[in-house]
Amino acid sequence: MAKDVLCEVNSCKHWAPGNACNASSIYVVNNRSRQASNSEETDCRTFEPKM
Repeated sequence: MAKDVLCEVNSCKHWAPGNACNASSIYVVNNRSRQASNSEETDCRTFEPKM
């Protein structure tokens, strides 16, 4: 398992300084019905907007 998870989406409530993700778990899915072949074809379902 990854030791450090990096994220540049600073509008997410799980974003931390240094582009770190402080979520307790990460959920990534295909953004199309077929198998992803590159990162653009995936979505992070862990994203929650900052309030």
